[in-house]
Amino acid sequence: MATRYSYGGDEHIFVEVDEEMSLDAFFKSLSITKAVRESQIRGVTEVCPANASFQVKFDPDVIKPADMLAELKKLEDQAAHAEAVIDTRIIEVPVFYEDPWTHETLMRFRERHQDPNSTDLAYTARINGYASNEELIRAHSGAPWFVSMVGFVAGLPFLYQMVERARQIESPKYLRPRTDTPKLTVGHGGCFGAIYSVRGAGGYQMFGITPMPIYDPRQETPYLREFMVLFRPGDIVKYRPIDRAAYDAAIADVEAHKFYPTMRDVRFALDEFKTDPGAYTGKLEDLLHGV
Repeated sequence: MATRYSYGGDEHIFVEVDEEMSLDAFFKSLSITKAVRESQIRGVTEVCPANASFQVKFDPDVIKPADMLAELKKLEDQAAHAEAVIDTRIIEVPVFYEDPWTHETLMRFRERHQDPNSTDLAYTARINGYASNEELIRAHSGAPWFVSMVGFVAGLPFLYQMVERARQIESPKYLRPRTDTPKLTVGHGGCFGAIYSVRGAGGYQMFGITPMPIYDPRQETPYLREFMVLFRPGDIVKYRPIDRAAYDAAIADVEAHKFYPTMRDVRFALDEFKTDPGAYTGKLEDLLHGV
């Protein structure tokens, strides 16, 4: 589709790059928002990127809405010729799948679920053609995920699975949202994964939980002392399944301020990934583990 622009009152322009999420749409959005920041357009006060869209807030007393729109369209033309390469990070996230806390929570809310007689993992496995929960877990943790946006709740990343579209896990959100979701739940809704940064309401299917802090407003976590939010758009996440003993050991390290995630700086090239997704993500995983 052609990029769609719409005004939000006198001080916002919403830009829809595509109707559906794709890495191509994300990179186009990323390129334009980066150009907006670098251009230092007078009057721009905030740029908010999303999965396949973004919003720009501006002061209409400094720049007229029509002039702001014209500036964005010029930057879109430039973005169409930009190389889809970014310097980013790959971050390993340990996950205790089928943990007791998310299980207790999902059982309290079965009347809000599409399949009250199943669990979230079993339901998602079945509708995606996996023979068991273990097969779904292998698929979920077997390929990296791309952080397409951070927000909605402070520090919460939305993640897009880096596999061919036909292999992407898809699962609907609950029929009605839960009023409770444990902090650091690893969830899935539609084609997106998410990690719940805080405890609260939610509607994504719950697969497990991570011991790894991703949001710390007090900035007491050693790797969050410079900034309270771990993830940023463009980060790559690799899940690593762990058992209860490893989860408890990680929690003890977190409480003792001794836990540090495994992460590496990497360069991601969209065209190379699209040529052979499996081989390319394999190279990223090798870099993560120092191979």
